[in-house]
Amino acid sequence: MFYVYALSSLKENYIYVSLTSDLNRRFEQHNSGKERTTRKFRPFKLIFSEICSSRTEARIREKYWKSGIGKEKLRKL
Repeated sequence: MFYVYALSSLKENYIYVSLTSDLNRRFEQHNSGKERTTRKFRPFKLIFSEICSSRTEARIREKYWKSGIGKEKLRKL
């Protein structure tokens, strides 16, 4: 089982979208500064997550949420 998730920075206008098999662990990694790509935008709040049955399905959904239409929908949350 995989999760597609979106994080919103509490201090910048920044939304990060990715996938993982352990959502809690990844959320903690982002907020603790262990991820170089998101370190300067922390702290984060989880604004969206969805469960996918396979990594392939999760990757397809991740691509959608990273697209212009997907990001626009996430900004409205």
